[in-house]
Amino acid sequence: MAPGFQLAFYAVLIMTASMAGGLAPAMMRFTHRQLHLLMSFVAGLMLGVAVFHMLPHAAEKLRSIDTAVNWLMFGLLGMFFLIRAFHFHQHVSLEPDESLAPGINAESEHSGCLVHDHGHQHDHDHDASHAHADHHEPPSAHKLSWVGIGFGLTVHTLIDGMALAASVRDEASRGGPMWFVGVATFLAIALHKPLDAMSITALMASSGWSRGWRLGANATFAAMCPIGIMLFFAVDRALTADGVFIGAALAFSAGVFLCISLGDLLPEIHFHHHDRVKLSLALLFGVLLAWCLRFIEPHDHGHSRKTACRDPIHRVYVARLTP
Repeated sequence: MAPGFQLAFYAVLIMTASMAGGLAPAMMRFTHRQLHLLMSFVAGLMLGVAVFHMLPHAAEKLRSIDTAVNWLMFGLLGMFFLIRAFHFHQHVSLEPDESLAPGINAESEHSGCLVHDHGHQHDHDHDASHAHADHHEPPSAHKLSWVGIGFGLTVHTLIDGMALAASVRDEASRGGPMWFVGVATFLAIALHKPLDAMSITALMASSGWSRGWRLGANATFAAMCPIGIMLFFAVDRALTADGVFIGAALAFSAGVFLCISLGDLLPEIHFHHHDRVKLSLALLFGVLLAWCLRFIEPHDHGHSRKTACRDPIHRVYVARLTP
């Protein structure tokens, strides 16, 4: 099966998952605890994919660890400032946190959801002050917040599409079963997109937008990942340097994944003293899954899995030491 067909298959699944996430506020009750367990697992998966998959492959394509790390830092800082500018990485639970004080729950229930903006100040009384700060957000900021969220998540999803295309192209060039190319990156994106879509539609609903507008926004957001895939191929075709753009895209995407997992999703564990063990285990399970997926992804012919994983770094340092 050609990489294009595999990407089309992945794109359809990601669009379906994104649409389902956007429809979730109207179809199901997603509790605070369930949301944060899923967020912790996805954070671990994104962290593992960035470290175990994207960065080593980027270093091999670019033939330089320094260049790969530079692109990684560019992606990490770019996503950090994008989040700072638009505050778009908020996630909502459709039921209040049952562990919060009763008064906090009562205040939060009137809006139908509890919004977590990761830009709030951390303190020891994190749950109460965090929800209290969200509740007292200025009405005008709340009304317009979904616009910034929608824009930021759209850019983020375009990058995800390019990351998926780069992963599939890179792993397809190594040979092996085509069904498994890019599977780690696909899983990280497919499990993360429903949370983002849920944020957009839930905040639009709280701002008074009709069901039709919410469905339109949800469908538009779901289409961003396939558009990102097409953007990758358009840029890749315009460039002549073989493998360089793929390596840069992989390293840049690794930085984006690291920023999302370490700077955005993981702090949820520190916000909540309750379920700390469960959240930590969910995180570790995500990292473990990403590590295990290394053994089913295609590798270069003539190399064992263990050697292939070490080859990028080994070759770079041998090249540095060779006159």
